[in-house]
Amino acid sequence: MKELNSEELFKIIGLNVKYYRKLYNLDKGKMTQENLAELVDVSTSLIGSLESENIAQGISVTTLWKISKALEISIDKLFENPHQRKKTS
Repeated sequence: MKELNSEELFKIIGLNVKYYRKLYNLDKGKMTQENLAELVDVSTSLIGSLESENIAQGISVTTLWKISKALEISIDKLFENPHQRKKTS
């Protein structure tokens, strides 16, 4: 398995946050960046930066845990390789 640098890891996390937030929209109801930020007690701009593919936004483990709880997924889903997820979905 290829070792990731921190920028690549943050991009993977961000892509997964965006994917699972949109999946939540389809399955359970509306979850905007603003809603997620409010539930997690962070700024909307942090969620937006996290989801942006052009910004490598760092994030704490505590915030990741809160995001996973808000999106009703296990925290490990935020570390999945998005390309592998698409192949198996």
